[in-house]
Amino acid sequence: MRTFASVRGKAMPFLLDDIDTDQIAPANLFRTLSPDYKTAMFGHRRTSALKAGAPLPFDLPRYAGAPILVTGKNFGCGSAREVAVWALAENGISCIVAPSFSSVYRDSCIKNAILPVMLDEAAHASFAEACLHDDGAGDFVADLYSKTLRSPEGQVFPFAFDDEEREALLHGLDDVTATLRHLDAIEAWERRCATETPWLRRVSI
Repeated sequence: MRTFASVRGKAMPFLLDDIDTDQIAPANLFRTLSPDYKTAMFGHRRTSALKAGAPLPFDLPRYAGAPILVTGKNFGCGSAREVAVWALAENGISCIVAPSFSSVYRDSCIKNAILPVMLDEAAHASFAEACLHDDGAGDFVADLYSKTLRSPEGQVFPFAFDDEEREALLHGLDDVTATLRHLDAIEAWERRCATETPWLRRVSI
């Protein structure tokens, strides 16, 4: 698994609530054997917005390459669809800031080395305001070591993050490699079990 420690760059606002995985990764655009994750991300919404002459932030030059996405409540709701994480990663997004996430989507972000930052309502409103005010001009920082977000003007926004998930991101640990860090303890338990409770090792067919 890839690692995540910190990222510096533009913060792109897409401040809508209840963005579901079918909007992020429209099913009909991801059914080919080799989908274009980069252009298919938010494909229907982006196409409609461009036709209307009001492109979404993803297609504005000032947000090109932005690694931080700032969005609304319940991001990633809907069906479990990991391509909806891969599509963001393919577009260079490595941190998503929201008041809340779908739990399944949040887990998928962590497994794909994307940092999902949850801020309470007041802090999120302040961070979103800083993002809108900056309008793609300066660099924000998301730092998992210090568990803070920083604006170009020096505002600091602390966020909470589970210790085990933090370790997984910092060291690139998936479920298997995280388990193998305790291999000595597992093997010691197996040896003790073989001696003290051998009946647990019997297999009936």
